[in-house]
Amino acid sequence: MSILKKSQLFHIFEKAYFIRSVEECIANNYSKSIMRCPTHLSIGQELVPSILSLFNNHNDLAVSTHRAHGHYLGKRGSLQRLFDELHGLSSGCSSGNGGSMHLIDESVGFYGSTAIVGNTIPIGVGLANSFSIERKSNIVYIFLGDAATEEGVFYESLHYASLNSLPCIFVVENNNFSVYTDIKTRQNSSLKEKTKSFNVNYFFNKDHEYENLYEIFEESIQIARSFKGPSLIEVMTHRYREHCGPNYDDELNYRDQKFLKYWKERDIIKIIEEVGP
Repeated sequence: MSILKKSQLFHIFEKAYFIRSVEECIANNYSKSIMRCPTHLSIGQELVPSILSLFNNHNDLAVSTHRAHGHYLGKRGSLQRLFDELHGLSSGCSSGNGGSMHLIDESVGFYGSTAIVGNTIPIGVGLANSFSIERKSNIVYIFLGDAATEEGVFYESLHYASLNSLPCIFVVENNNFSVYTDIKTRQNSSLKEKTKSFNVNYFFNKDHEYENLYEIFEESIQIARSFKGPSLIEVMTHRYREHCGPNYDDELNYRDQKFLKYWKERDIIKIIEEVGP
């Protein structure tokens, strides 16, 4: 029996389909060279922002990475302001100065994304620290990829957040690759072990099990609002297109086709469509 109401399931599907459609529109029009920036698409990784949008609270904040479109839209960011930003217009969410990788919209609690790997992690921790000092029951969601867990600032941030029981949730979207290099080549220990060594609550989601991820967010949010310490959620996922730009084609053959097939069979939109009404 599903733990989600039909309305919640429809919301997840609708949001995922919306984010996918927006990014496919970006991909289809990128070659016209009127978008004033590089772009990193999250097509295939829509699960996290779609489920998190169910818990969206205007007073909760979020920071993100260079792959931020979905997170921004999941935080109820403006589609118009996103596209204006991509086209370098002053009406964009960053006044046309930031482009795809530098989105910020304080009106919806989206406090920034950045092109520098790991750069927003300490910013998110700082925001959570302010909530802790003021004893506000608000949360900061810190989105990062698996490559950012190889940055020193990630461990410094985990350590500080743990020592001060900060109300933040680190959401690691592990898509297995840092540009062209797979995680097994780059890392020889598990993120679970690293996280628990800092006494940070650890959760794991595999194969786009959406009900499990819903329960994980529900529990980690309760922990954060009770000032019982930060949590880290590792979500296994994958991007279908290249690291940067709209292309599907893998000219360097760095991804095994079986790997891509595996994740396309676990496409969140496809999964929910098969569940039906």
